[in-house]
Amino acid sequence: MAAPLQLLNLKPLNLRPFHASPTLTFPKSTSIRCSSSTPSKRSYTITLLPGDGIGPEVISVAKDVLLLAGSLEGIKYEFQEKLLGGAALDATGVPLPEDTLSSAKQSDAVLLGAIGGYKWDKNEKQLKPETGLLQLREGLKVFANLRPATVFPQLVHASTLKPEVAEGVDLMVVRELTGGIYFGKPRGFGTNEDGEETGYNTEIYAAHEIDRIARYAFEVARKRNGKLCSVDKANVLEASMFWRKRVLALAQEYPDIELSHMYVDNAAMQLIRNPKQFDTIVTNNIFGDILSDEASMITGSIGMLPSASLGDSGPGLFEPIHGSAPDIAGQDKANPFATVLSAAMLLRYGLGEDKAAERIENAVLDTLNRGFRTGDIYSSGTKLVGCKQLGEEILKSVESHVPAGAV
Repeated sequence: MAAPLQLLNLKPLNLRPFHASPTLTFPKSTSIRCSSSTPSKRSYTITLLPGDGIGPEVISVAKDVLLLAGSLEGIKYEFQEKLLGGAALDATGVPLPEDTLSSAKQSDAVLLGAIGGYKWDKNEKQLKPETGLLQLREGLKVFANLRPATVFPQLVHASTLKPEVAEGVDLMVVRELTGGIYFGKPRGFGTNEDGEETGYNTEIYAAHEIDRIARYAFEVARKRNGKLCSVDKANVLEASMFWRKRVLALAQEYPDIELSHMYVDNAAMQLIRNPKQFDTIVTNNIFGDILSDEASMITGSIGMLPSASLGDSGPGLFEPIHGSAPDIAGQDKANPFATVLSAAMLLRYGLGEDKAAERIENAVLDTLNRGFRTGDIYSSGTKLVGCKQLGEEILKSVESHVPAGAV
């Protein structure tokens, strides 16, 4: 099992573990992780959840990358592949089988591909693939979702924003993951006093839920540029008024952090108008879900961005932020970069294996520098390849271990 997460007095684990050249970049360092920075063992159990759609394709690439990087750094894995989402529904009738949750809890880390698809869209809520993912997050007690959004210099022109707006963007969204309107009660369907059908959900947060995610975010900001923007809707929603009250109270413990507040509708606009004004963003579950997806498109493709979901103890959950893309599933068109980078986050945050993580991160940069692209990030003058070939090119870079600044 991964060691308990500590929030204070940590040796930072860097997402940029080297001095980058002008053509290389990774997100700024943070201190949040769910393992000690010095690995206590070199053999790990990893639960793989390929899921649905393109999930199995990108997980296959990431598994190969983990194996090669691990073998080169003296790391051994025991992989356990389990069902989740639509695949689990088809095989067992439930989106999260008990066997899957048990395996995940007993592993050192969990790597997920993607879940969902048109096939299950009309299922009742408890039989939707997404319900399985929510249950998994709740079962693992991973309440902090870290979603970096960094514009790689090689992909500036893949962004839909003007190059001068997109270039240099490097921000982190810290999203509360197990509270708020996605989990709040009461929820359901009913009938109002006029006899009309209704649907309702509850946006609710307890003080400890806000405090722990806010503390996470302050610690992340402290290891980045010392700026934290808390996003809410405190001009309308009582839950957001309470959110802001708690964040302001906790800020007294972090006088070195420049704290600002922004309404979510304004934040959505500012992310497009001037994304470089943001360094670290902290927000609730639903706002974080939306804003981090918006931020992903600044980078050129949602297929480039990894994420880590962490708790106070136990295994972390690592996954690309993209969906299952059923329209391209099985066509060898998927972009595996986000899943590969999620595997790097797994090594760094979940297992404390910094050298192996760095090897993978450098391999991604080297592959980009050599011009290989899937269709979502393709541009004139680069080489269009499929998911499998891109995976092979990443493996070549992993094996060559090209150091930063040499590519």
